[in-house]
Amino acid sequence: MIEPIYRFDDNDEASEIAQGFELTETVTGQVDGKTISWTERRLVIRSINYAQAQEKSLNKRLKKAKTAIADLTRSRSGYKCLTTLDSFCSAVNILLKQYDVEGLLEIDAVETTIEQHRRRYRDRPSRVETKQVLEVHVQNNEEALEAAIKRLGWRVYATNTPTERLSLNNAVLAYREEYIIERGFGRLKGKPLSLTPMYLQRDDHVTGLIRLLTIGLRVLTLLEFVVRSKLSETGTDIAGLYVGNPKRSTARPTAEALLRAFNYIDLSR
Repeated sequence: MIEPIYRFDDNDEASEIAQGFELTETVTGQVDGKTISWTERRLVIRSINYAQAQEKSLNKRLKKAKTAIADLTRSRSGYKCLTTLDSFCSAVNILLKQYDVEGLLEIDAVETTIEQHRRRYRDRPSRVETKQVLEVHVQNNEEALEAAIKRLGWRVYATNTPTERLSLNNAVLAYREEYIIERGFGRLKGKPLSLTPMYLQRDDHVTGLIRLLTIGLRVLTLLEFVVRSKLSETGTDIAGLYVGNPKRSTARPTAEALLRAFNYIDLSR
């Protein structure tokens, strides 16, 4: 049974952020030559915001695919329009894969022959020319599109924490508030720590550099955590951190933005 998942603000007002259900499965694995088993809860969650973002992206891809398909048979300067069904179908299949909308569009194409009368011009006699053209109609496959939209926004979480300690609602909230370790790796590999590229030949120098940069990563993480915690306790925001938008405020500033706000200060001892 699908049940709603709520988030409560500071005024204890609830807002629905997702729907979901859970399944239970027994998992077995080998650890140090021994077989161990545990019960794992699979939380199947559909995020409302995530589903809306995916639907918006899907609609954009559908619009672009329709335009691209219409352009296949439209005469344009520098482009050769398609006039045969075989070439048209091959090009359409490529476009559907490119925009990831296979099965979501109904495309009708009819190959017809038209006659064009040409008047006499100088030494050329009047004549009748035949030309192959394609009449194309594209529309959404509403049934398939509705089914595709229902599949958007779903994710699966896994935990072995019993329901008594962590309900479905609280599990989703805990996941959303977790510390994302990959963000720290991104800081190491990019700005401001810039672990790569490095041109060191000795292994101990490489090890030392990585250890030094991980200390810097801990400083950034601690700074960010302390500032966000204090802002959360006082219920206030901080402004002046966004270049070009000094009035924009946030309660969750990044360490990089905080340090950038003080980059004009020179410390000398």
